[in-house]
Amino acid sequence: MADENTNYAKSLATKAKLASRGLKGLTTLEKNSVLKRVEELLLENESAIIEKNKIDMKNGQEKGLSSAMMDRLLLDSKRIKNMAKSIEEIRNLPDPVGEVVRGTILPNGLELLTKRVPIGVVMTIFESRPNVIIDIASLSFKSGNACILRGGSEAFHSNLILSSLFHQAIEEKKLPGVTKDVVTFVENTNREAMVPFFQLDDLIDVIVPRGGEALIRFVSENSKIPVIKHDKGVTNLYLSNHANPNIVLPILVNSKVQRPGVCNALENLLIHKDYPNIKNLLESLESNGVQILGDASVTKVFPSAKPASEDDFYTEFLDTRLSVKIVNSLSEAMENIRKYSSGHTECILSEDITEIQTFQKELDSAAIFVNCSTRFHDGGEYGLGAEVGISTGKLHVRGPMGLIHLTTTTTYVTGSGQVRV
Repeated sequence: MADENTNYAKSLATKAKLASRGLKGLTTLEKNSVLKRVEELLLENESAIIEKNKIDMKNGQEKGLSSAMMDRLLLDSKRIKNMAKSIEEIRNLPDPVGEVVRGTILPNGLELLTKRVPIGVVMTIFESRPNVIIDIASLSFKSGNACILRGGSEAFHSNLILSSLFHQAIEEKKLPGVTKDVVTFVENTNREAMVPFFQLDDLIDVIVPRGGEALIRFVSENSKIPVIKHDKGVTNLYLSNHANPNIVLPILVNSKVQRPGVCNALENLLIHKDYPNIKNLLESLESNGVQILGDASVTKVFPSAKPASEDDFYTEFLDTRLSVKIVNSLSEAMENIRKYSSGHTECILSEDITEIQTFQKELDSAAIFVNCSTRFHDGGEYGLGAEVGISTGKLHVRGPMGLIHLTTTTTYVTGSGQVRV
């Protein structure tokens, strides 16, 4: 079985590597023509996509998937149209390939020109969300990269039809040197079949895992290939006693309830002890569907809160549970954030400029928000189009990984006989 998995991985990765070469000669218009056709095929095949997704949803219910996982898995008419819109946004983004990032002439006459070029072959491993197939395939294609996509078994039927639509668009356009292998879908969903891919550092240039903590750890521990981690989102918000009370509840509700099963949804709320009428605020959150888990300071003022354990503050719930603490100062709030944060998103609600600047300067995460919903930590909301994911690491890219982050650079040096002395 090990040899079989190794041969399977090597076969797919080799085809993807060869296919990536065919992308290098494409113009922006040619790339956009394929994306436009994928966009059309999504809308033309809406009913067929929903039928395949129903199989996954039924299987998910039988397996007892969480409500957050089921929400991520669902494809309906609105989400399919949003996928098509996402492709349209990617088509309208400037093509990063060929962008000159530095041009200079050295004192010895050498001409240096540094341009953006594709990374090559990008492997993405993800759970639940079938829309990831379309987002990453579109971003990869536009940026001149081949992609290897490995989704979870829970979304197999949805992923299969979506990847087939991308293949159909590529085959219809008949672009010179471009094959459907530029978008490779891994049909084997066994975890053991993943590991051989991680050893192919001569064929795959980068791996991007998107999913739970266990998946990220598994990939990182087994890969010889550079990994860009898109880790869990333990998102924290500090509610200062200097906050504008008119914006507090709408921001908290939007951050937690609008779509709780995503990585930029709020998980930990830290409230300054002097914030007015904390009990009323927690009652309002509860009436909006939030389940309050509080430490001793919270249960004292809000007895209906469920006692929170220490582990709760480290947990990405991806549902309507919210861990809450009452703190004595900004300093104490930041200490808690440093302790529990996954480096994804932190937010402060305050009108005190000194307090805001301290929060921004002293915390270290992919995004730090002031007086707005944490739900804005998203590639589309940032104006980057769709995203490969939200990176919580610090190398190459941090935060939403968009089109431009799927490129690296090459420096072209032109001389007229110079030699180094």
